[in-house]
Amino acid sequence: MLDTLAEIPVLSLEAQAGDPEGFAQAFGQSFQRFGFAVVRDHGVPQDLIERAWSLTTAFFDLPEDEKRAHFIPGGGGARGYTPFKTEIAKGATHVDLKEFWHIGRELAAGHRFADLMAPNVWPARPEGFRETFVELFAAFDTAGDKLLSAVARYLGLAPDWFDPAVKDGNSVLRLLHYPPVDADAPEVRAGAHEDINLITLLLGAEEAGLELLDRDGKWMAIKPPEGAMVINVGDMLQRLTNHVLPSTTHRVVNPPAERRGHPRYSMPFFLHPAPDFLIETLPGCISAENPNRYPTPITAHDYLHERLVEIGLIKK
Repeated sequence: MLDTLAEIPVLSLEAQAGDPEGFAQAFGQSFQRFGFAVVRDHGVPQDLIERAWSLTTAFFDLPEDEKRAHFIPGGGGARGYTPFKTEIAKGATHVDLKEFWHIGRELAAGHRFADLMAPNVWPARPEGFRETFVELFAAFDTAGDKLLSAVARYLGLAPDWFDPAVKDGNSVLRLLHYPPVDADAPEVRAGAHEDINLITLLLGAEEAGLELLDRDGKWMAIKPPEGAMVINVGDMLQRLTNHVLPSTTHRVVNPPAERRGHPRYSMPFFLHPAPDFLIETLPGCISAENPNRYPTPITAHDYLHERLVEIGLIKK
């Protein structure tokens, strides 16, 4: 039987302005205990979110050949469309039951990362797609900066420590569609995995299915209040903090029988550092009890490439 996440408090990001240290402690403690946090009042406008949901549904309702026209072979799923049953969790035996669309940072012509961060792909339909998701990307970016400031405070760093790391970061906004599943489908909608990036900001977890693997080995259902974000630690932040902040395994399971005819949509924002950011263990996270697991640093770009090979989005 699944436990609930009653122990995880629902935090208000608005509280950060009046009590940045108090918010940082509450947020950091949730991250350190669960690798997850739930945050409301996150500042992403509700009308923008509603517009984004409408356009997401409209896009995935398009004919299959029209969607596949935006698939980029060899692109590692970095931008545009990735078809159903393409991605597989590391070590899994079944592919995920999902299709998705990726939006990255819009770079100016001649930008120093132009060779490492692919340009965006935009569909002709539905109308307003580009404008809406460029705006939503920026809103996620702003919320992510505030949350990383809290992480920095919790780790005893300057509040702006992450600012140069994520300026022009290789972040990705993913629009996810999990179609209805057969009653006897053996797969899960998304296999057990950890995220690659620094932190993930997720909208759309109200529809049941998202679960995390707690430290006692039990799967726990994540049930945020409507409109709240679920935030989780990614592998890059876990590595940077020498596992002080854990990147927790999570999955999206098939719904109960009465909900299997319903699709599931979600919008995770995978907040990445810039490609040249060096992931090097923070000295404050090394101790006699917690020796440095990663004596050799690695750039964010090289780490991302390794992981995309592992999950099948880039072929060796």
